[in-house]
Parts: sequence; structure tokens; C-alpha cells
Amino acid sequence: MIVSMSKVEIAGPKALLQETLVLIRELGIFQIEPSAVGFLEQGPEAGIRTFNPEKKIALEKLFLEDLLLKIDELLSLLPNAATRKSYLEPRAVIDAIAKTVDRHIAKTKDLRGRMDVLLKEQLEIEHYRIFLSALAGLIGSAADTPDLDYIGLTIQKPEMVDRLREAISRITDWKFGLMTSTAEDGTLVGLITVEKEISDQVKKSLSDEQLPELTFPSKFSGLTFREKLVWVQNRLEEIAAEIRKIQSETERLSAQWISIYLRVREWVQDRLSVITTTASAFETRMCFFINGWMSSGDTGRLRQKLDETFGSRVVLEEKEMTEEDLDRVPIALMNPPYFKAFEIFTRILPLPAYTSYDPTPFIGIFFPLFFGLILGDAGYGLVLGIGAVFLLQRYRQRPAVIDIARILGVSSLYTIFFGVLFGEFFGDLPQRLFGLEPLCIERRTAIIPMLCFAVAIGVAHVLLGLLLGALNSLKKHEKKEAFYRLISMLVILCTLAVAGSLSGLFPSVLTRPVLLAILFLTPLLFFAGGLLAPLELLKNIGNIISYVRIMAIGLTSVLLAFVANELGGLTGDVVIGVVVAGLLHLLNIILGVFSPTIHTLRLHYVEFFSKFIEHGGRRFEPYKK
Repeated sequence: MIVSMSKVEIAGPKALLQETLVLIRELGIFQIEPSAVGFLEQGPEAGIRTFNPEKKIALEKLFLEDLLLKIDELLSLLPNAATRKSYLEPRAVIDAIAKTVDRHIAKTKDLRGRMDVLLKEQLEIEHYRIFLSALAGLIGSAADTPDLDYIGLTIQKPEMVDRLREAISRITDWKFGLMTSTAEDGTLVGLITVEKEISDQVKKSLSDEQLPELTFPSKFSGLTFREKLVWVQNRLEEIAAEIRKIQSETERLSAQWISIYLRVREWVQDRLSVITTTASAFETRMCFFINGWMSSGDTGRLRQKLDETFGSRVVLEEKEMTEEDLDRVPIALMNPPYFKAFEIFTRILPLPAYTSYDPTPFIGIFFPLFFGLILGDAGYGLVLGIGAVFLLQRYRQRPAVIDIARILGVSSLYTIFFGVLFGEFFGDLPQRLFGLEPLCIERRTAIIPMLCFAVAIGVAHVLLGLLLGALNSLKKHEKKEAFYRLISMLVILCTLAVAGSLSGLFPSVLTRPVLLAILFLTPLLFFAGGLLAPLELLKNIGNIISYVRIMAIGLTSVLLAFVANELGGLTGDVVIGVVVAGLLHLLNIILGVFSPTIHTLRLHYVEFFSKFIEHGGRRFEPYKK
């Protein structure tokens, strides 16, 4: 249901404004209205204006915003550390924290900079290590000759080895050595040995062939391949040690300070929230005014808390709500535990207007009823019930899943109930195995009775929507609209009576008087609804016909279950038959969850709610932590 709201004004001395806001924030039951429209009965000539904070408060706001940015920057630089909650009182040490945070930011940035340099160097050297390690075995098989030069390179594709060999042979007259190996990362590397006299010429040729020698930094100059590999390994160990040292220092800083900064950050955010919210208040020369909305049931609680804290200095007054206010009242929904779960479907829709209805109870009543009527199989309902229990046990910490499980559990009970009436337990198994007949009706053969029953449900549902719409119009003093809806209900009933008498469901003697009644009501329909009234009437009749989907989808489910059992029996083997029937029943259950859900919600959203629910409400958002 839509919670009854009160229009409230809180007033007191200007000096107590921020303390009052802190109290309101702690309670979390009052939505502050930043606009004065509808609250302040006197204009600027009475000295009422938007609250203008003192220069001291403005400077404090700037200081705290700057501090919050610095704390956020520091927290982004520090690693997360599992620490105990800090009970430090930030107000007493806020100036010291403002100085400390600058020092810690500088320190963490320095550590981060050193870490980035080391990681970059580590990545670069690791590349050389992989290359040199791959060549280590090749170099080990080559003789250390002072007249020879070693050229290392990476080869992108294995087929390039022959082209490489041919290019070198033209220069060296086949006086060279070429060995290849695969590095750790899968790269093909090569080692060329040539005489030093032609080494430069070979390197130039390789460059022309887009196979340049792998160059090393200047720090490698003068080192042999073996010395380079040793130097790389030693340097990698040094870098790893330096990285561990920096990480340890950063983690120590985080463990020591992060809980304090988190506590200060929380306090700063709370304080900024209070300072910022003062802009939503109004003032005179000596007093402040806070306007807003709250649940009527909470006004006594807030008034008592104000009296306990401030005595008679801060007062709460409930103001009279006008018709213009009804368009501005924020909406809060509150439902009993059974209906609470169905709010997950209500949240799909825009919020209803304050003068309208909460759709949640209607979904809570009719959704599981329609769902069970469509699926209507006791065996399927049992499976869904077990699934609901599993979800309740498995996902206790996820409210959305819990709500879905509760809806599924209630719907499964209705499914079992209608399954018993229809004599369905995994299709027609009761009749096949035990010769049991349905208690009420067999849906697979009783198509026309089920069709009439579905239409009857549509008539009742649509007429209920029109009746609620008429009551809502009367509540808003829209008598002509209410009269139109009531006339529409009578015309629909008369039209159905004529159709029933012509088809033999009702005595034919009713046809003439009912037609006369329709002729009499038609001018009234035009008078109340205007020229488009017939189109709206046809739309309502179309909405009623749309409920035939209850029969159609249910019949599809019955037939698929029947086919599953029939195919299972035709296999001639018990095990294979059970597997075949089981798979088809599983498919039917999956379809039986989604299809009834989608179509039942459509019947509510389109055919039912459009008759009486007005959208356009805004959410109740109380000022709280």
C-alpha cells in the first residue's frame, strides 16, 4: 500500500540548524524539500529567504572538500588492508590529519614512482633474459674464438630461416654458422657466428632483410653473451628484492593508517552532507525553516526526538495538505511480508501517483493464481516448490533471489492445487498408471469450457480494474470520469449478456431487453467519455479477450506433457522411456516458469493496471546516512 505522508515544517533558532540536520539524518525518516512551493505561505516581504551560510561555514566546506579529495587520492595509492575499525574522533584531530595526508601522499607517490620504474626495468630485462636463456645452449656449443662475432636475433616465422641462411651465404661465401632455438615464450631465436671482419656487413644485410640484430642497452657493452646472461639474472634478483621492500613499506603504511583515514573520510562525508543540506533550508533574521515530507506514522517519533534534544527551541508542525500538494508528495510503499516479495514486479513500473493505488497487493493476489491456473500440473508444482526451497537455503544473503524464491513457492502451491483439480501430475500419468479421472475438468479435451472460463476471468479482472478506476475518480472529485467508467462496465456486461444469449448460454428472452439497455446507455457513454468512448470500449473488450491466453498457454503445456508421456511409452524400454519423457518434462517445466510469468505480468500491466493506476509519483528519499 502507499504510505500516508505528512507535510511537515521544522523551525528553530538559526544556531541550531546544523544540529537539527544531524538529528534528522540519524533518524533517516524525513525527506527535505529544497523548494518552498506549497510550504511558505508568506513571500520575501516577510523576510523569509534561502539559508545563507556564514563565511566560516563556507570556508569549512572548502577545507573539507579539499581534504576529502586528498584522502581519496591517498586511498587509491595504498593497497587494501584488513584492519580493525578506528574509533578516532576526527573533529579533534582534523587539522593534524590535513597535514599528515599531504606527507603520506608524497611518500606513497614516491614509492609508487620507484615501483613503476622497477617494474618497467624488470619487464625490459625479462625480455633479454628470455632471449639470452634461449641462446645459452647454442652459445655453449660454440667455441670461444676471438676472431668470431656472435649475432643474436629473433625470427618471426620458421620459414624465414632458409631465406636468412641464403642471405648470409651470399656475403660470407658459406663461412658462417646458424643455430636456432625456441625461447620460453615460444619465440624462435637464432645465433649467427661469423668472422669479425664481415660482421658489420652481415648485420646490414640482416637489417635490409628486416631481420635486425637484437640490440642491447649500453650497460651491456663489453660483455660477452655469457656475462650478459649472468648480469641479467643478478639484476632481476636485485629488482625483485627492491620491489618486495617497497611493497612491504607500502603495506606497513596502509596497515597503520588506512583505518584512520577511512574513519576521517566517513566523518568528512557526514559533515559535508550536513553543510550542503543547509542550502535546502530557509531563514529569517533569527530562525530557520526546514520543509519536507515524512510518513504520518513517524511524525510523533520525530517530534519526541526534537523535544528530547532541543526542548521547545525546535518545533515540528504538520501543515495542511492541499490538492496541489498531491502532485508533489513523494511515494513510499509498505506491504505485509507476504506482499513484500511481489514488490520486485512493482519496481518494473513507474511509481504510482499518491492518489492512485499500490499495484503490489493486486499482483500478490492474482499473479500466483493465474500462474497456477496456466501451469496447472501438481508434479510441476512440486518441482518448482523444491526449487524455491533450494533458492531460499542457498541464497539467503541475496534479497532479490529470496523474493523470487518466495514468489515461486507461492505460485507452486497454486500450481499443485489446480493440478489436483485438473488431474495432472507430469501430464496424464495418474490416468495412464492408475486410471484416475480429473476431479474437475480435463483441460486437454475441454477446450471450449476452459475458453469460457478464461474469458470469465478476464471479465472479472477488467471490471474490477474499471471499478477501482471509478472509485479513484470519485476520490479525486472527477465525477464525470467515474460515471464514464461505470457506464462502460454496464455496457460490457450487457454486450456479454447478448453474446451469451445468442450462443445459448443465457435465455434468448434476455436479448431484446439487453439490446434496449445498450441503446439507452450509448448516449450516456458518449456524454461521459466523448467521441472516443466507443474506441475505448472496444479496447476494454479486446483486453477481456486477451485473457484467452490463460487457456491457450495452459493447453500448450498440457499437450507437451501428454506428448512427453506418449513418446516415453512408445520407446518400449523403461529406462529410455523415462529419459525421453523426463527431458521433455524438464523442457516443459522451464517453459512453464517463463511463459506464465511473462503473460501473467502482461495481463496485469496492460489489461488490468491501465484501468485504474495513475503513474507519475516520485520516490520517497529521506535524508539519512
